[in-house]
Amino acid sequence: MKTIVDDKLRYSESELKEFEAIILEKLSKSKSELAQLKASISHKATGEDNNLGNIKSLDDGVDAMEKEQLNQLAARTQKFITQLENALIRIKNGTYGICVDTGKLISKERLRAVPHTQHTIEAKLAKQK
Repeated sequence: MKTIVDDKLRYSESELKEFEAIILEKLSKSKSELAQLKASISHKATGEDNNLGNIKSLDDGVDAMEKEQLNQLAARTQKFITQLENALIRIKNGTYGICVDTGKLISKERLRAVPHTQHTIEAKLAKQK
């Protein structure tokens, strides 16, 4: 027996506003984090550290590794920002919350946890097999 939620084709305007607020909050935090990461990366790039003159040390290798990790984190954060921005577009065009694989409505719980998702948990698990 299907419940009313299963028969629903898309979320209401008030539900979409709730998801939009969640996305906007995550977007704001992510953009702030990205700005901090970029500042840290540029700080590393300018060589502003406590090394005296041209003295090379083991710290140079550590600094290079740390800079690479910051670059990777910045790239992941930028990708997340893009995914959140795309989710906002889906809200505007009326396709938010609809699984791209099954056409079913993605659960509210999943969207609250992963607001940029385009897959129901069932579709996501099926893809991993």
